[in-house]
Amino acid sequence: MSSSRILPWLLVPVLALCSLCALAEPAADAAQALHLLGYLGADYPATVANGEVVDAGEYREQLEFLGVLQGLIVALPARREQVELEQGIASLRQGIERREQGSAVAAQARQLAATLARAYAVSQTPAITPDPARGAPLFAQHCSVCHGQQGAGDGPAGIGLEPPPANLRDLARMDRLSLYDLYNTIGLGIDGTDMTAFADQLDERQRWDLASYIAGFSAAPAAEAAPFTLAALAATTPAQVAAEQGAAAAAAFRAQRARPPAQQRGPLQLIEHSRTTLEQSLLAYGRGEREQAYDLSVGAYLEGFELVESALNNLDPDQRKTTEKALMAYRQALQDGASLPLAAQRLEAAKVELDKSAALLDGGGLSDSLSFFSSLLILLREGLEVILVLAAILAFLRNTGQQRAVRSVHLGWGLALLAGVGTWALAAYLIDVSGAQREMLEGITALFASVMVLWLGVWMHDRRHAAAWQDYIKSSLVGGGGRFGFALLAFFSVYRELFEVILFYETLWLQAGPQGHGLVLAGAGAALLLLLGLAWVILRGSRKLPLATFFSANAVLLCVLAVVFAGHGVAALQEAGVLATRPVAFFDFDWLGIHADGYSLAAQGLALAMIALLYGRSWVGERRRSPLGAA
Repeated sequence: MSSSRILPWLLVPVLALCSLCALAEPAADAAQALHLLGYLGADYPATVANGEVVDAGEYREQLEFLGVLQGLIVALPARREQVELEQGIASLRQGIERREQGSAVAAQARQLAATLARAYAVSQTPAITPDPARGAPLFAQHCSVCHGQQGAGDGPAGIGLEPPPANLRDLARMDRLSLYDLYNTIGLGIDGTDMTAFADQLDERQRWDLASYIAGFSAAPAAEAAPFTLAALAATTPAQVAAEQGAAAAAAFRAQRARPPAQQRGPLQLIEHSRTTLEQSLLAYGRGEREQAYDLSVGAYLEGFELVESALNNLDPDQRKTTEKALMAYRQALQDGASLPLAAQRLEAAKVELDKSAALLDGGGLSDSLSFFSSLLILLREGLEVILVLAAILAFLRNTGQQRAVRSVHLGWGLALLAGVGTWALAAYLIDVSGAQREMLEGITALFASVMVLWLGVWMHDRRHAAAWQDYIKSSLVGGGGRFGFALLAFFSVYRELFEVILFYETLWLQAGPQGHGLVLAGAGAALLLLLGLAWVILRGSRKLPLATFFSANAVLLCVLAVVFAGHGVAALQEAGVLATRPVAFFDFDWLGIHADGYSLAAQGLALAMIALLYGRSWVGERRRSPLGAA
């Protein structure tokens, strides 16, 4: 390779590091200044009433903080707005010294904060949507000892503290604080009080999660309202919303910032979200915050690219796979503790693939033929495994005359249909099911299904002889436990796929446009006919096979599916960030759950080893029971 071709690749990490330094330029002092402005805006109104100081200690502390704030603004890098900020802080000090009305001072502080954030490019929006469920145990561990279990400021360690711990259920005060103010206070603490800084104990994502949980103490269920953007939920206060939009909007705002909904973005916005979040991840990695960097890399995938995967898969499956691998390679570099230049190079490679994906998604709607075949392949790909499992079970039960167990299987997959549609409805309209939760659910159910079908396959193999299966059926299968096992397997086999199928079709429906809806339905109908035909072939063909041959064929089929499910389950948990990735030189074959990853292949290897072990045990047992073996 010529030096002219090598040079650009050598420059990639250098340029990335330069951009890293440029992005890191806004000083930490700007965040500290925002923190002080937020504190003044929240606490001053309760310090002065009708021109009189009602809390002398708090008032003196605010004057001291103003002096610190003025010093911070002067020390910041020169910006066009710096003079405006210096004059604004001086004016704010005059207002506090004149003991002006609290609402006016709070509004001035909030306006200065907005100017400061804009001038120094301080992002007040979390990279990953905050999750209050993650914040609850953090509050119990770090905060409840002073603030109390319910946030009322009555924790045992808070007794006698001066000033006392804040009452996080005080609606008036919490309405003057933005989610970013809470996040900043958690990270930076409050000088002169026992509220210490937690930035060295909690990473950025944890602090946002905790801030959202704390916001829930002053929130109540509100009427359905249009969702606020994540940027508005983070940087705006409920008091601002109440002043501009009224009390009902403020109540909805409080409820949403206590449980921020997933943001509705278009495909290009989702790709851009992945890009910016990955860049923030590299910044965190450069600061030595490896856990935060990894969390951001996972969020970049789950809250960005993963949401356009099905749309991209309809256009170019190879590009979808290549982009996904590039994102996982960057994530793995962070987890392996790679050098910063190598991590930057991996990031640049991922951004190149994201750009290619964005170009494809920006190309307009699907053609008629692509709408039809995409719809057909979605249902065929996701439904094939389900049909094979259900058809094998039903064929076995009907051939052995177990009609009561057949009804249990039908009940199992019927309930799975209801549960899958119900889960989708909850995720779409009532609660926010994150990408991580969805992938974890898929991974866990796939691994559970793998164990179940492996057990069933070996069980069928052991009872492939007439006497063996007749004795077992009479003693066990006709009982409630046997029927329940088949119903449970039918449930998880269907439920595992259904939620994802619905999401895929939602994407395809939007992507095809009104003119393509008929072809999407036609593709789904064709796939359904093919799957039903496959089930009919299995059921009808099984009646003509000798019992031992039928049992052996079913056993092999189910054991193969156990290996497939094992690969799918590990891959889903890797996408959720629960398991690491370990790329290896191997081929990919999604239909068989084969991924070029050491952990995924190891799980499938373990499944194969269990099959060999269990079949070997069965073979040894047969040898011992046979007259020839006894001899």
